[in-house]
Amino acid sequence: MNFKIISYSEEYKDYLRILNYEWLQKYFRIEEGDVYSLSNPKEAIIDKGGYIFFAKRDMEIIGTACLMKKSEQLFELGKMAVTEKMQGYGIGTLLLKHCLEFSKSMKIKTLVLYSNTELKSAIHLYEKYGFKQTELESGLYERANIKMFKDLF
Repeated sequence: MNFKIISYSEEYKDYLRILNYEWLQKYFRIEEGDVYSLSNPKEAIIDKGGYIFFAKRDMEIIGTACLMKKSEQLFELGKMAVTEKMQGYGIGTLLLKHCLEFSKSMKIKTLVLYSNTELKSAIHLYEKYGFKQTELESGLYERANIKMFKDLF
């Protein structure tokens, strides 16, 4: 499989919504905040200092991940999704590694993420790359039952 990671461009904006809706509808439900951020990625993520990446295979977008700015030194890793037909090929790992390397190059100190322990392969991937569990505040995402962080510096 030959795929590469590319940065956000308007021509791919709908894939953020399409890819995330695919897994959200399968495992959970689409929350009100998801509708806005996934339908308006430039306003909700890019314009607020965040970054969006896509995994591309030939001419097809098959995965995505975002770094959402919380403060100068803290970003949230989120909106990570790989289309179901392409799971198991290491694309999630590639996206995660890209986000980690990019964050280090941008001197981002800490990454946080929110997930659900039902997503065992995702939790395993995060742990493998050094994310540790921390206290989960309530109210951010209905589906989240675990918060993890990784200090990069």
